[in-house]
Amino acid sequence: MRKIVLALGFLLAAFSIQVQAQEHETPNAQQARRIFMDIYNKLYGPEGGSLHYKVNIIGIYKTEGTIWMKEKKSKFIDERYIAWNDDVTFYRLERKKNRVVVYDAHSDDRDKYATKFKFVPTNYTYSIKDDKKGLAITLKAKKGVKGIKEARIMLDKHTQYPTSIRIKLGIFHTTIKISDFKIGGISDDLFKFPREQYKHCEFEDHR
Repeated sequence: MRKIVLALGFLLAAFSIQVQAQEHETPNAQQARRIFMDIYNKLYGPEGGSLHYKVNIIGIYKTEGTIWMKEKKSKFIDERYIAWNDDVTFYRLERKKNRVVVYDAHSDDRDKYATKFKFVPTNYTYSIKDDKKGLAITLKAKKGVKGIKEARIMLDKHTQYPTSIRIKLGIFHTTIKISDFKIGGISDDLFKFPREQYKHCEFEDHR
């Protein structure tokens, strides 16, 4: 379970970092970085973007949800939680408990696993190749790097939008399937917590 959450943390972190060029990169590595950054700019630009993800490890864990992103704002929905982040305050609804937990938007305490996961782009090498399923960008951890050892992001050849991410954590592998990847049409109102709708819930404020 914890490793799955870390994998989902990578999904967010991978599209929320500024990737800078490294010295002595091959043309292939430069192309991989350029395409990777193009995805970032589309998702976290002023128009925003969204995607649906699905993880299914038979007999172990199964979940799916939707993420919306725009600059430093985000919203997240799955079967257990709904979270709103308007870049000022972070609200997380725990559905079964009817409880809303509140944090400062920039607090590392707001997420037990994901905010502790720090993706450092210079800790990885990048490559890209054609695959029968699309374009495959592979990130491999350099020697001594802990956490994610390898990630393979599959892109649609025509749109260059991600369709899946396969992640290796030690000997553990999982694939996150991505669908409904969309750019634009994201209103700032989406990231505002609708307090009136959840006024019946218990509130736990950690600000």
